Order: sequence, then structure tokens, then C-alpha cells
Amino acid sequence: GNKSQDSGIAEMEELPVPHNIKISNITCDSFKISWDMDSKSKDRITHYFIDLNKKENKNSNKFKHKDVPTKLVAKAVPLPMTVRGHWFLSPRTEYTVAVQTASKQVDGDYVVSEWSEIIEFCTADYSKVHLTQLLEKAEVIAGRMLKLSVFYRNQHKEYFDYIREHHGNAMQPSVKDNSGSHGSPISGKLEGIFFSCNTEFNTGKPPQDSPYGRYRFEIEAEKLFNPNTNLYFGDFYCMYTAYHYVILVIAPAGSPGDEFCKQRLPQLNIKDNKFLTCDEEDGVMVYHHAQDVILEVIYTDPVDLSLGTVAEITGHQLMSLSTANAKKDPSCKTCNISVGR
Repeated sequence: GNKSQDSGIAEMEELPVPHNIKISNITCDSFKISWDMDSKSKDRITHYFIDLNKKENKNSNKFKHKDVPTKLVAKAVPLPMTVRGHWFLSPRTEYTVAVQTASKQVDGDYVVSEWSEIIEFCTADYSKVHLTQLLEKAEVIAGRMLKLSVFYRNQHKEYFDYIREHHGNAMQPSVKDNSGSHGSPISGKLEGIFFSCNTEFNTGKPPQDSPYGRYRFEIEAEKLFNPNTNLYFGDFYCMYTAYHYVILVIAPAGSPGDEFCKQRLPQLNIKDNKFLTCDEEDGVMVYHHAQDVILEVIYTDPVDLSLGTVAEITGHQLMSLSTANAKKDPSCKTCNISVGR
């Protein structure tokens, strides 16, 4: 026989199953969710159960946040409902979500509907608001400003040979790798050429060591950074080390790189900021950089080798300093903000 005869209780009408789930207003650590359901028994719904899971990939750390329940029990509020802060939602991460409706009984137990279909979505990058929080944290440790005169880029000899042969002598922008903050809007999207500008404290010149190859392209600072360029803050991170990196973007005004950054990154005043400045003194451009962070400067346009010089460096190749696809330390208090990890 059916259940109601066996138990001697009249069977309650089943609760409606959510369908046609829609996710909207996605940020790096929140989203809105809504769905359709039959009106039958709708008035009995007191709660929603939402099951949210990271889409597993083979490399993900299985032990992270094991103690965080994936199931959210929420009061039945009008839809769409905003989900935020209940989990450590990470930016730029794929999640699966399913929903069921529930009715809380007198004894505190729940009667629940079937689960809805499972749908997938991906959280967003850091917004300008989040990047501004990172920027403010970076400003705290930037340290005093030192003079610089050149930007430089280290590579292997083969790289420069290739540029001469295949690119008409011009270094081409390439897509930034995934090093740095997980929510960074420039990773995997912004095209540019990496330059360094840090100087040695005692000489005021670029260091003789580099993790990126024994050949160095050097160019006068003014040729890349001047009143016709805009400067943006891109990221602040460390890699389980005592020193911190700040990524800055220099984009010629009105260029595609400039348009990309305007939408997504906090813009800095080129004469007055804590990281890299360009100012005129007695008709001459004078440049300064922050002493206590390692600056990684991305220039968004091609750069012709004829604008500078290429020469071999005398120092070592310090591979340990390489930042290629380096993962940010999520536990560092100095360079993390409290939104999605």
C-alpha cells in the first residue's frame, strides 16, 4: 500500500521543486539566486536549502575549509535572494549550486522537496572597490621613495634574437599569467610587457642579478612613463616570503590597454602616489619608486628595441625570485583583503 496507509497519517502534499534556476549580480564573493516553482503547496514553504560546492578540479586543496558546511539553510524570503558571506566564496572560481524547498515542522525537523537540477556559475574578479582596499594596504608598506632613471627587462638571449627576426625589432605585449591575487582582473586578460624599475639602494642602478635571463633591455624611464601615459594599480601580493610585490600598469593614454584599465583598475596620479612617480623639476623629468616593495610594471604597447639597449648582465640568475604563475599566500595579513580568498 502507499505510505499514508502504513503510517496512518494522511500524506502531506509534496513541496514544489525549484526549477529554471537563475544566478545574477555575481561579484567576487556574492550572487543573487532565483527560480520558478509551482504555486501548489507554496504557502507551506518556510525555508530554502541551498547546496553550494566548488567545482572540484584535481589540483584543488581537498582540506581547505572542510569544516564549512556547503548547505545553507535560509528563511524563505522573496526571490531573488542574495547569498553572501555564508561561505568563503573565492573570486574567479567555478561553483555548482542546487536548491530545495523546505517546511519546518513543529518538532523542529524539516520536510523537504526533491533537489532542483544542479547549475554552474563562476564568481567574478575583484572590483575597483576591492582593488582600492588592496591599494590602501600596499600604500602602508611602500616605504620611502628612491630615484630611478631606467626601466629594464631581463630575458634569455633567444628571446631578443626572436624579437629581432620575427617581430621587426619590437617586443610585443603578451597576456599576463596567473601570478598574484586570485581575484585580479588583469590575470589572463591584460596584454602587456613586464618591466622592472627597482634600484639597488647603494648604487641607484638596477641590480646585477635577475631571475629572468642574462640579457637585459634597458630604456630611459621617460620613454615609457610620461604625462602622455596613465598609471594604474593592478595588484599587491606576496608568495610566502618577507617581501611584497606591487603590479602597476603604464598605458599610453587612449590605447586599448588604457581603455581596459579604466574600466577595472584604480588610477593613480602620476606625480603623487606611493609607488612610482614622474614629475618635472627645472624642465627635467624626475622619477621615483617605492623602496620597500618590488614593483612589477606592465607596459601595454609594443616597445622597439632601438629605443633602448640590450646587454648581458654580470650577476647571477636568481630563479627563486621568479614570479611566473606564482600563487599568493592567502594567509598573509599584510596583502589580503577580507573578501573572497
